[in-house]
Amino acid sequence: MQYFIQVVVDGVATGAIYGALALAIVLVNRATGLINFAQGAMAVMATFVAFALTRAGVPLIAAALAAFAFAFVLGALLERVVVRRFEGGDPDIAVVATIGLLVLLTGISAAFFGYEPHPFPSFFPLGTVNLFGVFLSFRSLGTIVILVVAMVALQVLFRSTKLGLAMRAVADNPRSSALSGLPVSRLLMIGWGLAAGLGALAGILVAPQLFISPGMLDFALVYALAAAILGGLDSPVGAVVAAAFIGVVENLAGAYIDVIGDDLKIAVPFAVMIVILIVRPQGLFGRKVVVRV
Repeated sequence: MQYFIQVVVDGVATGAIYGALALAIVLVNRATGLINFAQGAMAVMATFVAFALTRAGVPLIAAALAAFAFAFVLGALLERVVVRRFEGGDPDIAVVATIGLLVLLTGISAAFFGYEPHPFPSFFPLGTVNLFGVFLSFRSLGTIVILVVAMVALQVLFRSTKLGLAMRAVADNPRSSALSGLPVSRLLMIGWGLAAGLGALAGILVAPQLFISPGMLDFALVYALAAAILGGLDSPVGAVVAAAFIGVVENLAGAYIDVIGDDLKIAVPFAVMIVILIVRPQGLFGRKVVVRV
């Protein structure tokens, strides 16, 4: 039983990595109605800013704040210059544009810093803590705590603040929101900026474990997208729960199913996800959308 609990706890810690990026995807979707495939590349670029500042002797906290500010400006600028050109058109074209941004931003990061992985400092000390016989690293524990705080903050933002409610209204119907007097353009920029800042937080939390490189979050982005879709693209809580679920199922499959092992365990949570989405297409915590014809 102790081994089972350890595997589950390790899965939750792994899922926290996916969940941090999934929250950024949910934020963009709730603010603009789009899925941003460039979210990982934007996060990596902001993390490289923090990396460059720490190498120059800037304290990690100050470097992280600077990276967040850079990410906010980057997200708002990309929405204003690129994504807005496709506003009102086919949303699939805008999604393809974010894929193009993914390639472009990855190339820019590689041009400045190369493809070789670099070590990145961590906010948390090395070592583990023993909780009732289960070992959890300080890094994983800190990541989980920060992820839960970010999830609660997003939930409060979208449900209890004027800014969050206005962003949801713009995502649902930009034309009606504009007629109601909402500053649609400004709200879209804020949504992308906040999501980019949240992505920067995810990158800074993940970089000490994965080592920072231009493609650092490419694989994690696949899991993050899966978590966002499985949990419901309009639910921050759903994204975090689904990310933890994916991490736990992946670990359990590798630990207890000999046929699967470490090589095929990544396919198990996606197979389970497909089954769940067949039964509940809107995701675990998503809202069922009713369209009047």
